[in-house]
Amino acid sequence: GAVGYVVVALGALGLLVALMQYTYLLRVTLTQRRQLADLERLRDDNPLGRVLKRFQVSGAEHVPEALEARLDEAMLAEQPRIERGQALVKMLAAIAPLLGLLGTVTGMIVTFQAITVFGTGDPQLMAGGISQALVTTVLGLITAVPLLFAHTALTSRSRALISSMEGRASAVLADRLVADVTSSAAPLTGAKRHADALA
Repeated sequence: GAVGYVVVALGALGLLVALMQYTYLLRVTLTQRRQLADLERLRDDNPLGRVLKRFQVSGAEHVPEALEARLDEAMLAEQPRIERGQALVKMLAAIAPLLGLLGTVTGMIVTFQAITVFGTGDPQLMAGGISQALVTTVLGLITAVPLLFAHTALTSRSRALISSMEGRASAVLADRLVADVTSSAAPLTGAKRHADALA
């Protein structure tokens, strides 16, 4: 019935969204690997390059808390694009079995109405309602299983990208802080040596 068509339409929509987003994530993975191989030249075609570029622009601030906040802000700005579509796919995977259950209940109601009107003498009247009940349940389950797999694939791929980006960004922040500490300690060491020489 109509519920079955709705389930199929939602399943097709969810798989299309998942396929498009997974293709995008694969492309981002390739560009980010290329960026990791050449960190001297930052590109705008990957999240890591954009994060590190924003960090370089705000690198004039030498307060560690400010640098860390800028880096977190840049990474948070990239996450929605990487995690796009996951909530929709997850919602459709949860809705499909519920719609199948709705179709089952509707089919059973039709069956009992036919029994009430015509009795149990004509099995053909009952078969339509029972068929609708079973088919919508099967459609709901068939739709939910691939969507759950798709959601898991999207989640694992996006987590790997975000983890790689966070690890590299943290390393860059640590290098910057170490360089700042070293450069600020060098004049103090020279001044101490001069004072020792005078003494």
